[in-house]
Amino acid sequence: MIEPIGNQYIVARPVYSANTFGEEHTKKYRHHKTFLDHLKEGCSCSTQKAKRIALSLFPIASWLPAYRVKEWLLSDIVSGISTGLVAVLQGLAFALLVNIPPSYGLYAAFFPVITYFFLGTSRHISVGPFPVLSMMVGAVVTRLVPTASNLSNSSIVNETFINEQKLMVATSLTVLTGIIQLAMGVLQIGFVVIYLSESLISGFTTAAAVHVLVSQLKFMLQLSVPSYSDPFSLFKVLNSVFTQIKDTNTADLVTSLIILLVVFVVKEINQRYKAKLPVPIPIELLMTVIATGVSYGFDFKNRFDVAVVGDMPNGFQPPITPDIKIFQETIGDCFGIAIVGFAVAFSVASVYSLKYDYPIDGNQELIALGVGNIFTGSFRGFAGSTALSRSGVQESTGGKTQVAGLLSSFIVLIVIVAIGFLLEPLQKSVLAALALGNLKGMLMQFTEIRRLWRKDKYDCLIWVMTFIFAIVLGLGLGLAASVAFQLLTIVFRTQFPKCSTLANIGRSNIYKNKKDYFDTYEPEGVKIFRCPSPIYFANINFFKQKLIDAVGFSPLRILRKRNKALKKIRKLQKNGLLQVTPKGFICTNDGFKDSDEELDNNQIEELDQPINTTDLPFQIDWNTDLPLSIEVPKINLHSLILDFSAVSFLDVSSMRGLKTILQEFIRIKIDVYIVGTDDDFIEKLSRCEFFDDEVKDSIFFLTIHDAVLNILMKKDYSSSKFNYSQEKEKSLGFTINTNGGLRNRDHQVPAETKF
Repeated sequence: MIEPIGNQYIVARPVYSANTFGEEHTKKYRHHKTFLDHLKEGCSCSTQKAKRIALSLFPIASWLPAYRVKEWLLSDIVSGISTGLVAVLQGLAFALLVNIPPSYGLYAAFFPVITYFFLGTSRHISVGPFPVLSMMVGAVVTRLVPTASNLSNSSIVNETFINEQKLMVATSLTVLTGIIQLAMGVLQIGFVVIYLSESLISGFTTAAAVHVLVSQLKFMLQLSVPSYSDPFSLFKVLNSVFTQIKDTNTADLVTSLIILLVVFVVKEINQRYKAKLPVPIPIELLMTVIATGVSYGFDFKNRFDVAVVGDMPNGFQPPITPDIKIFQETIGDCFGIAIVGFAVAFSVASVYSLKYDYPIDGNQELIALGVGNIFTGSFRGFAGSTALSRSGVQESTGGKTQVAGLLSSFIVLIVIVAIGFLLEPLQKSVLAALALGNLKGMLMQFTEIRRLWRKDKYDCLIWVMTFIFAIVLGLGLGLAASVAFQLLTIVFRTQFPKCSTLANIGRSNIYKNKKDYFDTYEPEGVKIFRCPSPIYFANINFFKQKLIDAVGFSPLRILRKRNKALKKIRKLQKNGLLQVTPKGFICTNDGFKDSDEELDNNQIEELDQPINTTDLPFQIDWNTDLPLSIEVPKINLHSLILDFSAVSFLDVSSMRGLKTILQEFIRIKIDVYIVGTDDDFIEKLSRCEFFDDEVKDSIFFLTIHDAVLNILMKKDYSSSKFNYSQEKEKSLGFTINTNGGLRNRDHQVPAETKF
């Protein structure tokens, strides 16, 4: 019964152990589905199920019929044109990161959008090239493709052959990445993205931005910098750049610096005045048009020997067949690219789905990205995801659905088939500067370190170590090391949990860490110990040690001391040297000696057994003085409560260790109670034959307060003394009400349970 009184409440109920609660309240029978049940359900077929599967595989069938033409079409057209222009420039720029000719970046900006229009579940993200993935693909291309110095033919033939090899690696890698994403989506294992925390993604993308920055220096300075893909590659590139700095092309350097400065300034204006601007200023487009015109008009290629985009063939090239050998050499890299690409796309899609209140499906996103990468790789593109800046343009310019994405692909299509040749005079340093201009957001993530340090030290450590791993080891190995380190921090936190000793607060049913409060008290002889994590093979020894520290003694040591003392007492009693009086033991021979070393070495297993005094004509009080100066540590603990409310699971290895700990306490006459566990926990212990004549299932209670009240009633305390932390009250007497409450003897209060 619960009776509210103002902002207080009074509860009157019996003291419940797990067994008594189960006897009074019958549980419902629930049928839990087995693997065969799930298999049958998965293999069954019906009209509704087929329709649901079709709609999930082709989300366009659910949102396109509800498209509001009059309300959305104009916004999608404006958004599609703006996004398409940005996609063209980013495709050209990010192709440099892959180390392939820029023209192939247009294919990477076109095909994923088409497939995502039919298969994607997000209405606002713009799929296509992403600088981090481009860097990861470029690192593999660099590792597998030989340099021109390793070939013997003419330089023109060498360059053509090398470009073909680079393209083959990039496209094969993209196809395999798509296959992996598609397989993960079909197998419904999109949950793997949960192992990439926000801190890890932030640190990784920041490190990738640094890699992008360093990789673009050779285009901005027009230096012949060899490519590296092994650990410490970033430092090797920097060393090569600085050793050749005197060979810098001044025209490329000046052009790229001007572009960078203008882009940064205008992007800041766009950000600061985005509420007042109808659409963001398309600064990338304006700078590309101006730079192309200036380069063509003043013939920069011949006058200043700058590197330009060069040949931009009109139309599409025939599909390419992936190389199976490259599959075998790059499968590990493909897993990393697949997971990172999905994690970034799903994170951005989640932001927009929450903002505009519509659902997204992680597994379907994997299928959409996988199919998109397969098509893109087959048609000479490279792996993509979603660029944050491009998605931001699509959403901020009024994009409502993926119709805007489809229209943006038409802009890319026009460049591919008709006007691509106009970009041939464009300097590569301009593309490099535009690529760097889109990194501001990722580079600004360095500010996350301070915020994370204030909020959570572990998350801050994950960010820093992820950044270091990705910088030092490279993006592929760095990602693997970062995930391993992140999981290690989780293991560390559960392996070394912050265990605590609890005490009663305010004489109610509330129990908190006694170190955190002033007005605390503990029932005499009762210790309450809380473990805030799962107990498993890695932390069972830590749990045991923390428990020993909390109670102040080792139960195994006490047990062995008592058994050794019992052996001596038996020997004295057998030899007639020991007499028992009402005042205690009297020994008639002070010269009796025994060997402790013999007992320790030869009978150690006997010492660990339960204490058995049934053969003695008297009972032994181990907290009194024993004969012949037999010393056994005295303990004032009679009950131990273990708060397992935060223990979510217990494995078989730790189960043995926990049972051993409980047996050690029980054998020295300390009652042990476990509280806060759910029924599944107890059922698992029963299945594993955890209980026996010593450790019984009656030790489980619903709450700490239930266990405390049971202890007080069991010990028949008519006046229980409590240890106060306040010096002004050394001890107070309490009585137990018939319904289980605690109250002060010196005060008259109603006979009810105080909670």
